Amino acid sequence: MTVMSDTEHEDALVAHELYRFYRTGEEETLALRGVSLRVRRGETVAVTGPSGSGKSTLLACLAGLDEPSGGVVHVAGVRISHRPETERARLRARRIGVLLQSDNLVPHVSVRDNIRLARAAVNSGSPQDMGELLEQVGLGHRARALPQELAGGELARAGLAVALANDPDVLLADEPTGELDGVTEQRVLALLRERAEAGRGVLIVTHSAEAVRIADRVIALDDGRIRDESV
Repeated sequence: MTVMSDTEHEDALVAHELYRFYRTGEEETLALRGVSLRVRRGETVAVTGPSGSGKSTLLACLAGLDEPSGGVVHVAGVRISHRPETERARLRARRIGVLLQSDNLVPHVSVRDNIRLARAAVNSGSPQDMGELLEQVGLGHRARALPQELAGGELARAGLAVALANDPDVLLADEPTGELDGVTEQRVLALLRERAEAGRGVLIVTHSAEAVRIADRVIALDDGRIRDESV
C-alpha cells in the first residue's frame, strides 16, 4: 500500500454528515443537521448564512475546537474529530490555522512571542522565518508590539500571522474582515487568497460581499443545513 504525503492529498479538509446537538434542560437544539463539505488544496470557500444558521458551530467542529455529535472531519487525510482533546489540540496546532474575530492573541506578550507560542505547541522547526512571516502580513515593524498597542487592522493581521505560524494545511477564518475598513479588508483578503494560491485550503465564514467575491465556491448555510452551493 502506498502512503500519501500530506501535500499529495487533493483535499485539505473533508467533513461528512456533521450533526451538532445542544441540550439545555429538556430542550434540544439542532445546530448542524448533516452538513458535508470539502475544501481542496488551492481553493477558497466562503460559508454564508444568517445569524444562527450554524456557521460558527460548523467552523468550531471543522477546527476541532468542538466535537460533532455525529459525522467526521478529516484534515489532509487525517481524522481530527472523535479524538481526545489533547490529540485534537496537537493536530490542530500542526494542520489547522484558525483566525477568530477575537482571542487569536495572548494579550500580555508581543506579536513575535505570540507566533513563538503557536510554534512551540508543535515542538518542531520553524517552517518559515518569523521575520518573513511578519513582513508578509505587513507587521515587520510591529514585531515587539503588544496586542493592545495595535490598531484594528494590525490586530487582524497579527491574528493571521499566528494562524499561519505553522504553515497549516487549511486556514479557517471566522468573519476575518468584520470590523475592518475597506482598504484593510482588501489586504487581509488578499493574504487569505495567497494562502490558497500557495496550495493550502481556505474556508471563510463571512457576511462580507468582498469575501464572497474572492471565493472559488460559496456555501449557503441556513438552519444548520446547506441550502445552496455555487461556484
